[in-house]
This record gives sequence, structure tokens and C-alpha cells, in this order.
Amino acid sequence: MDPTEDWIRAPAPRGDVEARIQALTQRVYGRKVPAVDSTGILYFGTESVAISETQMGIMEQFAAHYGEVVYRSELERQVVKATGKISRNALDLQIMRLRRRIATVGLSLQTVWGRGYILEADTP
Repeated sequence: MDPTEDWIRAPAPRGDVEARIQALTQRVYGRKVPAVDSTGILYFGTESVAISETQMGIMEQFAAHYGEVVYRSELERQVVKATGKISRNALDLQIMRLRRRIATVGLSLQTVWGRGYILEADTP
């Protein structure tokens, strides 16, 4: 962190001011990353919610790749590891349940058709 980063010399062009506002906003809000502990609690910012053991494996993948596409094949491996069986419906059911559960902490799962899902912060 550079101590001279938090100032703009006046008069400043509007573009410089807007860029500085965006950088400060990103610094404050951009560092919130979801985390899952070993007891099955999902933390995001100041919120938390309990999730099942099967959902823990899936959420660990999403947390490790927060904001990136997590492919269905990776998620299916997590379901097989937790339940011992796999079907298309098994993963879809877990995703549906996770969507409901994580909405309470301000997260959402977006479908990327033909590839997988992205875990993102819910937009107000």
C-alpha cells in the first residue's frame, strides 16, 4: 500500500476522480470472499449459514474459484465423493438447494450454459 495513493491533486479531471472512486470501492468491497470451515459453515462478509456435507464439497470448489466458472465435471466429482453415486439430477438438486441456502448470505449461483456455474455476490 502506497501512502500517496489516497489523494488526487485538485483540480482533477472527472475521469481521474471516477477512477479513484472505483479503486476505493473495489478495495473495500472487492475483498469479500466466501469461505467454508470444517464444520459446514459458509461465511461471506459478516454473514454465515450452515450447509450440508455434500454441499460443503461443492462450495469449497466455488470458494476456491470465486467469480470464475466451475465446470460441471468438477462439481459432479464432489457429489460422487460425498454420496457415492452420480446422476445429472443429483448435481442439479444440490445446486437448487445451494441457491436457496446461499441467498441468505448475499451470494448467488449463475448458470453458464454448457459449461458450469459461477458463484458471485448477489446484486442488490
